[in-house]
Amino acid sequence: MKVCHFITRLIVGGAQENTFLSARGLVEAGHECVMLSGPSEGREGQLLSKMKNPGFEVVENPLFVREISPFVDYKAIRSLVGFLKKRKFDVIHTHSSKAGILGRIAGREAGVPMVAHTIHGLAFGPYESALKNFIYIHAERFAAKRCDRIYSVAQAMIDQCLAQKIGRPEQFKVVYSGMELDRFLEARPDEKLRAELNIPAGRKVVGAVARLFPRKGYEDFFPVAAEVVGKRPDTHFLILGDGPRRTDYENWVKSLGIEDHVSFAGLVPPDEVARYIALTDAVAHFSLKEGLPRVAVQALAEEKPVVAYPLDGTPEVVIDGRTGFLTPPGDHAAAAGALIRILSDDHEARRMGQAGRALVKDKFPWQKMSDTLIRDYEEFLSRKKK
Repeated sequence: MKVCHFITRLIVGGAQENTFLSARGLVEAGHECVMLSGPSEGREGQLLSKMKNPGFEVVENPLFVREISPFVDYKAIRSLVGFLKKRKFDVIHTHSSKAGILGRIAGREAGVPMVAHTIHGLAFGPYESALKNFIYIHAERFAAKRCDRIYSVAQAMIDQCLAQKIGRPEQFKVVYSGMELDRFLEARPDEKLRAELNIPAGRKVVGAVARLFPRKGYEDFFPVAAEVVGKRPDTHFLILGDGPRRTDYENWVKSLGIEDHVSFAGLVPPDEVARYIALTDAVAHFSLKEGLPRVAVQALAEEKPVVAYPLDGTPEVVIDGRTGFLTPPGDHAAAAGALIRILSDDHEARRMGQAGRALVKDKFPWQKMSDTLIRDYEEFLSRKKK
């Protein structure tokens, strides 16, 4: 098969890693794959400079940008239609909301035999404006009529789409977002790394892995951290990620008086994240918009309980009282209390971590995701030829 994966940006992020591993699986299975994206500049990093390309072609088009611009977007669709017609792909598989809309329109117009899309997270939701929800719901309805299959990294997003009359039930399929789990399953604490990060001996560590960007949960994370430190001053917070709000967040930490309890590790290559999570005793993730948080899966693979909000696909891995705690969005006292409970009870933390590892280790290997997608492509194309 010839498959084109299309995503707006190849920054270091969950959707991008998922797309990269899907492309890798195609190449290793003997198929041809092209990765198509727009420019990937900024503090979030470039994924392809962090992960070794196993042999797929990468094509970057400056017209494929994240921001909505009718004139540029029209030119992008025309450019993409020409590219798809010229290369004669069997499948175009789109990722992220913007690429998903442009790519599905172009894929259908170009006559690509199979047009597929993966939902990594929805652009609409209860924490977005009414105008943005209106635009994206109608755009998703339009795009769903122009594709054959819609994959989702969690059942929750399928339910949300169908509730908004986006797509038909038979179009959807859950395919959990695959990861290179072995390094998380095998990770062990590295005291040298702990010292490099200036984490004092004897402190419990709470981790966070997310871009330093609005809606990634830091607006709740830092007040929660301050509350935890006030009650458990032997706690340290380790933050992995970079982004446009880093300076603002560093200043906020100082204003809260907890700068000696927080380490900003910056942008960490994907193959190094496991070493950092291994230093933690628990992970907190307070994003208000998330498909299924990869950090929750990664933390649970290392037997680290997770405290998070019960939004989107999170409850499919963070099971309240079993693999961590789910607390009401914005309830800082409840989130702080959940973290303190984990940090204060090693037996309960161990029980939750072990349950989490058992839950994720069979569902999230990247090879399982890749095999599922390839099999679905082949079955669809086979049926279409009959």
